[in-house]
Amino acid sequence: MRKLISAAMELGKVFVLFTGFTVLFYYAIIWMNSEYENYHRYDQPEGAALRVSNMIEDKEENIIDRLLFFYLNGE
Repeated sequence: MRKLISAAMELGKVFVLFTGFTVLFYYAIIWMNSEYENYHRYDQPEGAALRVSNMIEDKEENIIDRLLFFYLNGE
């Protein structure tokens, strides 16, 4: 009988610890989500930002020329 009570107490401890850590993890995820929810990743850059891409004006360039340009220059 004592072994059964001892095993039940150990099981209760494990259950309480598991439940506690699960709740702690849940609230940590909620806190991290609220921290990054208002983070604006796509704001206009400030300062001396440079445009790094240039649209191609020539519309008669075919796909083969563009692919060769990619392979030769890596762009």
